[in-house]
Amino acid sequence: MPLTVEQPLVDRLRDIALRAGARIMDIHDSDFAVEAKDDRSPVTEADRRAEELILAALADQISGKLTGRFPVVAEESAAAGRVPDVAGTPFWLVDPLDGTKEFVKRGGEFTVNIALVEDRVPLLGVVYAPAVRRLFWGSPLGAFESVDGGPPRAIATRAVPEEGYSVVGSRSHRSEKDDAFLAGVKVARMTPAGSSMKFCRVATGEADLYPRMGRTMEWDTGAGHAVVVAAGGRVTAPDGAPFVYAKPGFANDSGFVVWGR
Repeated sequence: MPLTVEQPLVDRLRDIALRAGARIMDIHDSDFAVEAKDDRSPVTEADRRAEELILAALADQISGKLTGRFPVVAEESAAAGRVPDVAGTPFWLVDPLDGTKEFVKRGGEFTVNIALVEDRVPLLGVVYAPAVRRLFWGSPLGAFESVDGGPPRAIATRAVPEEGYSVVGSRSHRSEKDDAFLAGVKVARMTPAGSSMKFCRVATGEADLYPRMGRTMEWDTGAGHAVVVAAGGRVTAPDGAPFVYAKPGFANDSGFVVWGR
């Protein structure tokens, strides 16, 4: 039977993201150390402590009460070799701190990402940018944003303006393949951004298009994907094929494109 997303589940997931963001900001404002993982990507105590909080909260506050005990695929746990079997079951995707490079530089665009995937598609996603206090969430109940703890407002992708696409792209991972994809697109402006905020900018109509031809991981994209779809956009493979999850190694090897309306 397909999962039904109800408001209590959304509310609890938002609370978990907010609490993880608060833990991240505690470390952000301290003299923290930066280490390198096996793939040379940076990791900090904020990544680990936020993931610990999220995993415990999913186990204690959601799993078993609202959605059953679904497996969790989380970035730091996966890096340590703890990867559950998700075949035939819904599962959680967690990136406790997306944009660690931004975090290390004390920039504002790093995020907490939590998604629930069913039938290889993100059903529910929450993205929280704690440094700028922007919280986004999307599900079959709609897409919303809350700024600085304020009331939720519905968000939606926009029609592309006559002057062309507003394109958002990575600050640190833009490639020649991205440029080649955009060669056939009428681009009005290009704006760099960090982390899954790029998805959210498309979801709110601040941008129209986000191409990423390089390799990412599913925990980088799941939550933002859910927000974009709930806001009326879509996420595809570069060739237009459906962009699905639970791939081998949970890797997005082929790249993806985030489209507004």
